[in-house]
Amino acid sequence: LDLIILPGGFSYGDYLRTGSIARFSPIMQQVIEFANGGGHVLGVCNGFQVLCEAGLLPGALARNEGLSFVCKDVHLKVENASTPFTNTVEKGTILRIPVAHGDGRYVADPEDIKKLEDNGQVVFRYTDLNGERTSESNPNGSMNDIAGIINEGGNVFRCNLQHSHITTARPAVPKVLIGVGADHRARKLRIA
Repeated sequence: LDLIILPGGFSYGDYLRTGSIARFSPIMQQVIEFANGGGHVLGVCNGFQVLCEAGLLPGALARNEGLSFVCKDVHLKVENASTPFTNTVEKGTILRIPVAHGDGRYVADPEDIKKLEDNGQVVFRYTDLNGERTSESNPNGSMNDIAGIINEGGNVFRCNLQHSHITTARPAVPKVLIGVGADHRARKLRIA
């Protein structure tokens, strides 16, 4: 097994809190064991929240600032290009990706945020097309404009992409398709 992907979607209806019930799904113990053994795990959208609820990543997803559902393309700056998920994209690259969420605001304790920043665990950050951090470029109010993080071991990654469009993450120019190969390395293919 090369990779486990926890996709987005409404797990168990999200009646209490996004991902809080899914964390107790019987399969999650095997996901935790796989991750703790060094296996690669990707959490997208609601899948990220499940990873946080399971203790594999710090923080949580909360209701968007303004309590509104957001569905639009946003820009992400690649802050860490040395992960197995981003190693074919240069640091500083600006990606245009779609988001669609009502609970997309990343929050964590100040100590966790400092640790993520100091350890280079912030992988993606919301910015404008020029890579500048602005309040307008952060669609949900995530702390420090964080859109993607990785664990200390570098094998558990979360990003706040719209799950149905994960394979269309692309630089503003040119377009690329990003995927994970059998050798655990991300691959980038140019597309028209």
